[in-house]
Amino acid sequence: MNQIDRPEAFDTEALRRKISEIRTRAPGEEQTVEKPATLNPLARRIAAQFGVETYSPAMIIGLMRLFEFAALFAIGHAVATFLVAPTLSQWLGYGSLLVAGSGLAVAFFQAADGYQVPMLRSAVRALPRLLVAWAFAFAVLAFAYLVFDHQGSLHQPWAETWFAAGAVLLVLERFFIAFSIRRWARNGTMERRAVIVGGGQPAKDLIRSLEQQSDNDIRICGIFDDRDERRSPHIIAGYPKLGTIAELVEFARITRVDILIIALPLTAEKRILELLKKLWVLPADIRVAAHASNLRFRPRSYSHIGKVAMLDVFDKPIADWDSVAKRCFDIFFSLVALALLWPVFIGAALAVKLTSPGPIIFKQKRHGFNNEIIEVYKFRSMYTNMGDPTARNAVTKGDPRVTPVGRFLRKSSIDELPQFFNVLKGQLSLVGPRPHAAAAQTADRIYSDVVEGYFARHRVKPGVTGWAQINGWRGEIDSDDKIKFRTAFDLYYIENWSLWFDLKILFLTPIRLLNTENAY
Repeated sequence: MNQIDRPEAFDTEALRRKISEIRTRAPGEEQTVEKPATLNPLARRIAAQFGVETYSPAMIIGLMRLFEFAALFAIGHAVATFLVAPTLSQWLGYGSLLVAGSGLAVAFFQAADGYQVPMLRSAVRALPRLLVAWAFAFAVLAFAYLVFDHQGSLHQPWAETWFAAGAVLLVLERFFIAFSIRRWARNGTMERRAVIVGGGQPAKDLIRSLEQQSDNDIRICGIFDDRDERRSPHIIAGYPKLGTIAELVEFARITRVDILIIALPLTAEKRILELLKKLWVLPADIRVAAHASNLRFRPRSYSHIGKVAMLDVFDKPIADWDSVAKRCFDIFFSLVALALLWPVFIGAALAVKLTSPGPIIFKQKRHGFNNEIIEVYKFRSMYTNMGDPTARNAVTKGDPRVTPVGRFLRKSSIDELPQFFNVLKGQLSLVGPRPHAAAAQTADRIYSDVVEGYFARHRVKPGVTGWAQINGWRGEIDSDDKIKFRTAFDLYYIENWSLWFDLKILFLTPIRLLNTENAY
């Protein structure tokens, strides 16, 4: 957020430092925790309308790239098979040619803006560019083979047929995609749901600017503002004010909100920081509208909705293709774990069933992604008549509620193995912040009362194992500092996530579990 032309009244470097401090409070600092607000009937009714997941443009465009690459390759393969019938040894050369041609085509489509939403909506606008890009990709490939392949492979009829068939595919596919995207935009399948934060004239100007962007994918769900009707009317540019900022946090936990847009002047630094302090815990992109500001930042500081400039503040963690990669990671390693550990599952199940009456599996309600309540599976480790589904009373050393077999299962963490099935169901991830019981507490306070920003750990799916656990923060939480430090490690994981980080945590977990000091 470096500024080129900065007035004295606005210090962007100071704002950036303060935003960072919101996420990096020391665990021992004195903190003020707000209670969640109750939604009014109108806000709850609107939230219910937007509870279904949507498909982001980034995901659909990525799938289009993959489809067009695969389709062009498949057409070339089919043409070569029927017109040339190459031998097995010749397929290596033909395969390389098909991969190079299909890859070049997708790259040139991208360079020609063929994957921009406005182009996807109108096949008539897009097709001239795409056909020229396909011809150019083919010309580059032909020139390369003319230089390096003196036999002139690309002058054979199969290559000309591949080019013609590929052009026909692009025409048919792009008309179908344009029809589908217009339909998805109407029924809400492909959209980004936005909430406007702040009311009054700035919000009205922002909404009018967004509505003028014919190709934007934003659906405004409503407006939230703390100010009274004198400064922020109940209806702004045709959209209702649904409540206060505290109610927005609750609204976003029910609704699939993609982006929060703060409609305040950039010079209102103190007010923006107050809002960010409350909103950063949500799994959504947070932007500050900059379209009406006289301040000028470097281009990389901005994103745009159509031509409306937005100053990027927070991004949703693990979004779009990152979420797909993480889901594939979870499914693959969960299936591997189940294939390797099935004898342990059977042994643990028999031990639980034969040593104490009651069910083998214990189900407990815990906080999941975006603070949703999920049911997590464990091997039962307590006597049935002494069980504590709410986990209001933490298990302590020598706890009489724990069975002898349960004590071994808990120390070795074998009791957690059934959570692989939660992973396959999509409720948990293999690696992430550990899910806590909904009513879990330290002393006489629930965790969200102890830690400011506690619910920020729910911006991603909880995990079977996590960064906090392999760093020793597992087991009993009997003091405020323990939950503060655990949350700090969880937030570090979220901010620094990568598949390599997940892999590191996953492979360190069995080693670190040998330390059973805090596991009862």
